[in-house]
Amino acid sequence: MNAMTGSKDFAIDPKALRQTLSCFPTGVAIATTLSRTGDPVGVTISSFNSVSMDPPLVLWSLARKAGSLPEYRAHPGFAINILSAEQAELCKLFASAERDRFSGLEWTAGTHGVPCIAGCAASLECETHAVHEGGDHEIFIGRVVAHMSSEKTPLAFGKGQLGAFTVD
Repeated sequence: MNAMTGSKDFAIDPKALRQTLSCFPTGVAIATTLSRTGDPVGVTISSFNSVSMDPPLVLWSLARKAGSLPEYRAHPGFAINILSAEQAELCKLFASAERDRFSGLEWTAGTHGVPCIAGCAASLECETHAVHEGGDHEIFIGRVVAHMSSEKTPLAFGKGQLGAFTVD
C-alpha cells in the first residue's frame, strides 16, 4: 500500500489526487438541458450521485470554466442520461470540443424539453432544486420528476478507462 501523501498545510498535488480518485469507479452519464435559444446542450459527467429518496433528489457537478455552465444555470431542468456499455463513443463525443454533439443523435424531449438520449441504461428527468458552489465546480441538485431504466449494461469509468459494469 502506498503511503498517504500531503503535508501540514494540506497542499495536494492535483495530478496525484486525480490518480487516487480514479480508484473509485463511477458510472458515466450525459447531463442535458436546453440552451437559452432552445438548442440541445449536453456534457459527459461522472460526478453523479443520489442524494435523497424523499424528496427524490440527485446531484452532479460542472466545472465553472465549462462553456455550457450558463445554459444549465438558466434552464429550469436537466436530464441525466446514464450511458449503456455500447455508448462509449457518446461519452467521448460529449466530453470533446465538438460543438454539434446532437447531430444524428436519437433523442426525445422530456420534462421542460430537456433531451433524453435513446439507448441509455437509464435516465432521470429533473427540475433544478438548488445550485451550490463547490470549489472550481458548481453542484446541481435536481428533483427527479420522471425516470426510466432498462436491462442494458451500464458504462463505467475507473483508472482512466471505460468499461462495462457487470454483475455475476
